[in-house]
This record gives sequence, structure tokens and C-alpha cells, in this order.
Amino acid sequence: MIQTEFEFTLPKGYVDNDGNLHRKGVMRLSRAIDEITPMRDPRVKSNPAYATVIILSRVITKLGGLEEISSIVIENLFASDLSYLQKFYRQINELEDTDWNNLPEENLE
Repeated sequence: MIQTEFEFTLPKGYVDNDGNLHRKGVMRLSRAIDEITPMRDPRVKSNPAYATVIILSRVITKLGGLEEISSIVIENLFASDLSYLQKFYRQINELEDTDWNNLPEENLE
């Protein structure tokens, strides 16, 4: 069976409005729709970098004791945590740059 959810711990953590720190979370594998849907959002049309915020809010299923992971939560992460989550997202979804011309033929099926 394929693993679809991955635990993570943020370097700094998200601080909610009550001052609670949330560091441990779960991210699920991304689906095509997770990357397509943000492109329709007006915030992405005016600022393409905002797609990252929306995508992460869709694929993070748990963060500490928060009931919901909204785009506002992602917007309020520390920069180091956002960078960590972007790298983690790329890692679990195997989105690292691949030189397709140098793969063995059995990997191209």
C-alpha cells in the first residue's frame, strides 16, 4: 500500500491568536486538483506566488490542535516554516528536478 500521509515538525511553529504554538502536523500527497484549483483563484491571478499558500492549505491535514488549516494560517507562518513546508511538499510528492533524458529505459514506462 502506498503511503499518502506524512508527519512533519515545523522548525519554529505556528502561533495562533491565543499564543498557542503548533509545530507537529501531517501533510498528504497532492492530487492534480490541488495544483489546478488555485490557478482559478483571483489572489493567484494577481500574485502567482500565492498558489503555494493555497496548495499548502489544501494538503496539510493537521497542524497541532488547529481545527482547520486555512490560507490565513499558512500566510501567518514564519518564513523558515513556509520554506520548510515547500521543501517537504516537493520531497513527498517527488517533485525534485529529474533529468528525464538520463533515466534508464525501465523508468520511462
